[in-house]
Amino acid sequence: MLKTEVKKITIAHSPDADDAFMFYALSKGIIKSDKFNFVHTLKDIQTLNTEADSLIYDVQAISFFAYPNIQDKYQLMSCGGSLGNGYGPMVISKEKITTDEISALKGKTIAIPGEKTTAFLLLKLFLKDFTPVVVPFDEIIDTVKAGKYDFGLIIHEGQLSYEKHGLHKVVDLGEWWLGKTNLPVPLGGNVIKRSLPEDEKKEINSLIKQSIEYGINNQSSVVPEVSNYARELESSNELVTKFVSMYVNDFTVDYGISGKLGIKKLYELALKEGLIKEIPVLDFIDS
Repeated sequence: MLKTEVKKITIAHSPDADDAFMFYALSKGIIKSDKFNFVHTLKDIQTLNTEADSLIYDVQAISFFAYPNIQDKYQLMSCGGSLGNGYGPMVISKEKITTDEISALKGKTIAIPGEKTTAFLLLKLFLKDFTPVVVPFDEIIDTVKAGKYDFGLIIHEGQLSYEKHGLHKVVDLGEWWLGKTNLPVPLGGNVIKRSLPEDEKKEINSLIKQSIEYGINNQSSVVPEVSNYARELESSNELVTKFVSMYVNDFTVDYGISGKLGIKKLYELALKEGLIKEIPVLDFIDS
């Protein structure tokens, strides 16, 4: 009997603790496949959003704001998404704001982590009049702390570390979103090449889902293994656990009805404001 050829599948995701946690079992061979050899690449989300149009990776993380531009090439997977339920990207400042958030931010320059990040889309939905300046996400806190910019839009573990830098929350866009929609806020997801055979897409989705479930079921042992990806939080397993739990949750295992409604609502509001040209087809790969 001929030996089945193992197919190489390239996966690209952010170098963050939540993504490392999600893919830990797959990258370490704890979740195995006799059909696929998974090769992982770590890149920041703004780079991945930009590279998606070039079809470099079989599977990759992407911001939901960037997905409509590549929906013909990639399909959303039903697992691996980052959704916050009442929390999300934050606008922070060096000085404590005493007026209402919109008045404080209107017309101001705000450092953002990328023009195709969902964080930027949420800020545009919240506040129409401001000047964005793109700054690498891991430099935004430092630039605000140094006074280069009065305001910064922070993502990833910065949401838990900004206070230790003496900075203040102006608005939590996930909290604002929940109040507006009563739905979880969708930030990013995993996509897979449409050109792959349907059975392969389903199996890859299943394997990633199993990797996520392994992490959740073995959190106490996996968190220390991925804490070095948490940068400012790495010295505290408690904070890394809190951060991972924020963005690797039931929605990450499967979006479910409310998660998918949140994604649809995001696109409906973006279309209404003229921020996207059309609502993408939401034909998720389910295992």
